[in-house]
Amino acid sequence: MMRFALAILFVSLAGFALANQPFKRTLKLMGSRFEITVVANNETEANQFIDLAVAEITRIEKLISSWDPDSETSAVNTAAGKKAVKVSPELFNLIKRAIGISKLTDGAFDITYASMDRIWKFDGSMKEMPSEESIKASVSKVGYQNIVLDETNSTVFLKKEGMKIGFGAIGKGYAADKAKDLLIQKGVIAGIINASGDMNTWGKQPNGEDWMVAITNPMDKNKAFALLPIEHGAVVTSGDYEKYVSFNGKRYAHIIDPRTGYPATGIISATVFAPKAELADALATSIFVMGIDVGIDRINQLPNIECIIVDEQGNIHQSKNIKIETE
Repeated sequence: MMRFALAILFVSLAGFALANQPFKRTLKLMGSRFEITVVANNETEANQFIDLAVAEITRIEKLISSWDPDSETSAVNTAAGKKAVKVSPELFNLIKRAIGISKLTDGAFDITYASMDRIWKFDGSMKEMPSEESIKASVSKVGYQNIVLDETNSTVFLKKEGMKIGFGAIGKGYAADKAKDLLIQKGVIAGIINASGDMNTWGKQPNGEDWMVAITNPMDKNKAFALLPIEHGAVVTSGDYEKYVSFNGKRYAHIIDPRTGYPATGIISATVFAPKAELADALATSIFVMGIDVGIDRINQLPNIECIIVDEQGNIHQSKNIKIETE
């Protein structure tokens, strides 16, 4: 899934004599670009805090990676259709929450999407649509209903051989949440974890202003169409404007509906605001699959969650309680 279109705007601190300042480090983690910003007294203190966040994110990656043959996730996938695998409480609870989001979105979000055959190509090489039969077959092993959890023994069992779980649509958000929680626990008063577009903030800028998030206009990447204050929350934008295919005049996004095997249509950008990046991450993906009307209706039923959607024509749709400052 693409992550883009979010930038934190720092209000100028000129004229302020402040001990606390924002310090930022950019690095590659979980195969993606992370920006970690902390408000600290000095650079030495900031680097110590950022090192803690990096260590926590690296720990999460080792837990949920399906590429690492020694990870708990790989053990679950290898045993699919054969036996249940005992996992740590942390991974068990992450899978349990993922199933909860699947139920909430009627299967538009599904961590067993990793079982899907990759028959759609979004690199320009596809010249015709896959056949209906191959599309149907591509999702034959997908279905969160076939994940069996045993709370007593902390085991996970995938019913079908060849089934796989993956955390590509939720993992970076979860890692951002965990790093944020750890830094708050260590006394960091404010900061931002930007996990390749999964933005997680807490506290305020040193001058007392909220962190401001600029959301890029997907019709013109050099411009922002919205400016919003974020305090102790997360915002995630998903989009397809650089990664899609068109057949018979219809545009197909790179986000695939795990229930049908067909790509999502009609939306080019979905931004979700939520208390946790894990949830915002999952819902941003789900909105593409559910579509504008169902997506906004579902978001409107959830407390403390809002969304902004841009459709293929560039029209902006938003949930009922969001307030946008347009540029």
